[in-house]
Amino acid sequence: MPVVVVTDSSARLPPAIAEHYRISVVPLHLALDGVDYREGIDDIPDDLITRSGVTTSGANPQELAAAFDTAVAASDGAGVVAVMMSRRLSGTWGAARLAAENHPGLIRVVDSRSVGLGLGFAAIAAAQAAAAGADRDRVYESAIRQASTAESLICVQSLDNLRNSGRISAAGKLLGSALSIKPILAIDDGILTLRERQRTFSRAVAKMTDTAVDFADGRAVTLGVQHCQIPDAAHDLAITVRERLRVVTSALTVDLGPILGSHIGPGALGLTVTTHLDPIEGADQID
Repeated sequence: MPVVVVTDSSARLPPAIAEHYRISVVPLHLALDGVDYREGIDDIPDDLITRSGVTTSGANPQELAAAFDTAVAASDGAGVVAVMMSRRLSGTWGAARLAAENHPGLIRVVDSRSVGLGLGFAAIAAAQAAAAGADRDRVYESAIRQASTAESLICVQSLDNLRNSGRISAAGKLLGSALSIKPILAIDDGILTLRERQRTFSRAVAKMTDTAVDFADGRAVTLGVQHCQIPDAAHDLAITVRERLRVVTSALTVDLGPILGSHIGPGALGLTVTTHLDPIEGADQID
């Protein structure tokens, strides 16, 4: 049997794609008023991310241990590669390292230094390598290589959610609030940083698009569009970006989900562009 890939729910992989590539997804958690919700498993109200008092947490050790037990058994000795969100954004990577100690020598844990589809694409790259017969070390290297070649950007309507969750620096808070400036954020070395700032959200999205196209530089790329509760705007952005890229081998458009949405806030739009990823089975149709 091939190496089995495990990731966490912040990867935002559509269930059909995760199932096709045999990727096991461990849920992150969101809680309010003593009620714990598991992302991707429990029904979570759409408005929960805007309510006061919402907290989020990473995958817990028990869930990770159970997922690893199942994955190791399914691998029939080939082992497991766990591709997790940046350890600078969550304790999930650390919990995964601890859970992996239950199976010495059989599990390698990747710090993707990313989140969202940047993480999702790294998990897919690992699963594609596994399906091609790569051993555990080469699957691990595929995930690392893919995670390091992605450009992930996001435009937010407000920095209030990020400010409240402590996910952006003090300088970013100041620049983001001045004169209603709309920031463009990037995942750099595993953390959210301020890349650009524009006067309006539409200008920020346009600049983000320019940056993604410049990153592609005429190469064949995989495109990811992410949004927080604005699917129509995400669809329009996907069309716009596709028209400007020379070759798009695959494209995915996904909602950021309740965990990332609670930190980013409603109305956010993001792009992830990466190279060296084989076409994704089950990806969006490209007209």
